[in-house]
Amino acid sequence: MRNIKNVTCKVLQQKYLYQPRLSILYYSTAKNADTKVHLAAGYQPKDVEKAYWERYKEEANLPQAGNSCNRGPYRMLLPPPNVTGNLHLGHALMATVQDVIARQQRQLGYEVDWVPGTDHAGIATQVVVERTLTTAQGKTRHDIGREAFLEEVWRWKAAKGAGIVQDLRLLGCNLNWSREYFTMDEQQAHAVNVAFERLFDEGLIKRRNSLVNWSTTLQSAISDIEVELMDIKEPTDIRVPGYKHSIAFGRIFDFAYTVVDGETQPDGSAEEIVVATTRPETILGDVAVAVHPLDPRYSKYRNKDMVQLKHPFRNDTIPLVFDLAVNRDFGTGAVKITPAHDKFDFELAARHKLEPRQVFSQDGLILDTFKDFEGMLRFEARDQIVHLLESMGLLRQVRPHPIQLPICSRSKDVIEYMIWPQWFLNCKEMAQDALSELNSGRLQIVPSNFEVEWDRWLQDGRDWCISRQLWWGHQVPAYQFSDAQGNTHWVAAPSEQEASKKAIALLGGSEEELTLVRDPDVLDTWFSSALLPFSAAGWPNASYKEKYPLDIMQTGHDILFFWVARMMMMGLKLTGEAPFNKVLLNGIVCDAHGRKMSKSLGNIVAPQQVVRGASLDSIMDGLEQSLQAGVINEAEMDVSYKCMSKMFPKGIQECGTDALRFTLLSHNIKNHFINFDVTTCHTNKLFINKIWQAMRFTMGAAERLSISLHQYETLDGVNLGTWDRWIIGRLGETLAICSDSYKNYNFHMATAALKHFFYQNLCDTYLETTKTEINHRTPNGYIHVGTLTACLSWGLQAMAPFTPFVASELLQHVPLNIEVKLSEYADRKLDAEINDIVGICQSIRQLKSKNKVSKRHEPNLTLFASSSESEEILGRHLQQIQLLARCESVDLDMLDENSKHSRKMNLFSTAGPLCSFGITMSDDFGMTVKQREEMIRVNIKRLKRLMTELQKYRMRLDNEAFQQMADKETREHFKNRVKELEAEIETIMQESA
Repeated sequence: MRNIKNVTCKVLQQKYLYQPRLSILYYSTAKNADTKVHLAAGYQPKDVEKAYWERYKEEANLPQAGNSCNRGPYRMLLPPPNVTGNLHLGHALMATVQDVIARQQRQLGYEVDWVPGTDHAGIATQVVVERTLTTAQGKTRHDIGREAFLEEVWRWKAAKGAGIVQDLRLLGCNLNWSREYFTMDEQQAHAVNVAFERLFDEGLIKRRNSLVNWSTTLQSAISDIEVELMDIKEPTDIRVPGYKHSIAFGRIFDFAYTVVDGETQPDGSAEEIVVATTRPETILGDVAVAVHPLDPRYSKYRNKDMVQLKHPFRNDTIPLVFDLAVNRDFGTGAVKITPAHDKFDFELAARHKLEPRQVFSQDGLILDTFKDFEGMLRFEARDQIVHLLESMGLLRQVRPHPIQLPICSRSKDVIEYMIWPQWFLNCKEMAQDALSELNSGRLQIVPSNFEVEWDRWLQDGRDWCISRQLWWGHQVPAYQFSDAQGNTHWVAAPSEQEASKKAIALLGGSEEELTLVRDPDVLDTWFSSALLPFSAAGWPNASYKEKYPLDIMQTGHDILFFWVARMMMMGLKLTGEAPFNKVLLNGIVCDAHGRKMSKSLGNIVAPQQVVRGASLDSIMDGLEQSLQAGVINEAEMDVSYKCMSKMFPKGIQECGTDALRFTLLSHNIKNHFINFDVTTCHTNKLFINKIWQAMRFTMGAAERLSISLHQYETLDGVNLGTWDRWIIGRLGETLAICSDSYKNYNFHMATAALKHFFYQNLCDTYLETTKTEINHRTPNGYIHVGTLTACLSWGLQAMAPFTPFVASELLQHVPLNIEVKLSEYADRKLDAEINDIVGICQSIRQLKSKNKVSKRHEPNLTLFASSSESEEILGRHLQQIQLLARCESVDLDMLDENSKHSRKMNLFSTAGPLCSFGITMSDDFGMTVKQREEMIRVNIKRLKRLMTELQKYRMRLDNEAFQQMADKETREHFKNRVKELEAEIETIMQESA
């Protein structure tokens, strides 16, 4: 027992903590050393997570930092998931990234304030509740009225909204739930009203008619992020809401405008200008035809005072105008101008002072100003207009044409560009201020390539349309008042009483003389979201400064402008201080095939399906529930059914939360897209089980040696063996990689390093080499157990941010602060030597596996060293080689002209530059001629590969430019590699002789 006392009885001294310092620790409820804790035979995620929550039932009992150092607050805000459904994998990625950051910052001594919340998601929620209302009651929101509909939404939110919060908790996120918010709670509503009022009073918010993205199904303007562009390469039939039949898109129509008082053509026809359009239904709203002023085809019209064209469906004419923005290479170079329904046309018409003519109503019907088409659906009117153009002799050609069709992501309707009275926020100066934050270096965006996107979005500084024609959301706090003389004005105020006071102050008179009407529209969801860094902290109450600004904003790169840039603009404007100084952006989570997860593709996988597993039947039941809840429609249900049946014919295997978290962060989160594969996730569950089994082995070894793992307090001063020193060195390098990875947000490098350490280094290699000494209860066996304990303790603490549940479970069984000076075990020469030995053992195992050699064949291994130096190296590791190669015995011999043993061997091969090897088996192993020929063929193939590689290295060394440009270390590497290749080639040649 003296040996073990040497190992265990030193008291931990703080000054001996290893270097480099570990960035993350996990604070487990470690048991008393005398308490025996059972560890199940295998890793079962459900049981482990259940035990975790039983240990920490109350939030106050969740693992907290054991570091007494208080370096101040570290503030984060979780991007609020929409209240419309459960957590999806994109949310899970962001939440996991931030949870890892939070755990790291707590270990560094910061008091982390990580704020959760959910978004009211105006359009998305209204669409879902409307579907539910239609399914359950057969009614629309208009049937029951605004007030009753809003009551339905609040009931739906109360019933369904808790699901996403529960999903976040189950993911292990250690959020500050005491500060949880909802973007339409009382505090947020107050902040929204105050922000609108201040910006309005400053003259930055104004109401005007302007062109917006319009959904005729929702009867509302929508933001650019809610518009999906569908690429159509050829004529294609598309299902459009509100139509009984599919609508054809992907065609272009050439038709003629007749020139008024034009010259008669030689064939007797009238002079005409042919234009091309993909939207014949908008001809009704044409106000001009435009051509490029330098287009020679139309130069004859340049000197005329006014060229008029006869409109085919209106009893009037439209002018021919010249504009530099016209693309003269497109079609005939002449384009029709419909400013009421096209962005390009709207801007061109404004330059030429042309009045727009509205064609469609807000629900997509032709207006009553066009009597022949009044009340027709826009795409039905298209067919009628084309037919009439043909009968009038004006249709020239219909041909295929690729287009990008704008689709509403919520209703799947085709977007119509409409002029509608809206509220706009002037962002020009705010955008410049946000740009200055980046250009001055005060703001850092990671990855830095998105700085270009920041600049691109903000340089333009366009006005922001902040109103929506919905019922669910923050109603615009603006009132239109009229006096007795008919004068009207708008005022912004949080209530009707405040609005009346402002109105009286502006116009005078009494309250009785004024009529006030509140705008029925609601604000864009992004408006309230843009306030969150300070509104969630209590703004406009001055106490918000205690919790503002944030230290980092982490979210998806796809909302860099729509949310992140707007938070910066609003924060600077309304508080005078940037809401954060660092932005970390992650990529979009896609399926295993690289397709973005969406309802239209039917490939959405929920995190809890991965965590708990799901049979195909349960997946289908979940889709049916989503259909009933209005989250998906019938078409999306059909697509999802087919996709899920193809992707998961046997269902989804249970992976557990830890494997999900580990898999998500095994990808480079800074990549543009992140392909999530459930199969990889299940592989990581098996990896976690590998660590579990290593802990079981270590606990069993301690029990065999009649000691407790908690007796191990230090490895300082202990005479560690070669392989002990090697694995501690690998531990040190792994922890150093983790530390650097956390700083640079390269979490994939940390997970890769941890996986390599636990899987290849610890479990598959070092642990196997300890079995003989432990079984024989030698002094070295005690040291091996101490080394295993240190590796598991420090390694699991590094794993804990990624896999908190299993780390918490396993860290109960080991001491948390085993003293070990990691910097003393960094040894490149030893690493290279052990790597060579491990490589030799892998070659031996591969040859055995290929020839189906098992333990019953009693394989005996002979190593043939290529040199005396190789013989010395191999001699130091014969015991470990025997264990790792799984052979009955190991002999070592020199490879020379006298060693023709390979001919007596059942199997023989090379294993790198150090040696070749042969294996003899018992008599019951019969090697066929075919097997021997295959073995010779493999060796010849290896010889050719080595010869080719040797030639390449020699050519580089003989190159004069290489000798001049390469540094000394590189030249030495090449020389050593040449020697290694020559030695291995010589070995194969001798064996084949």
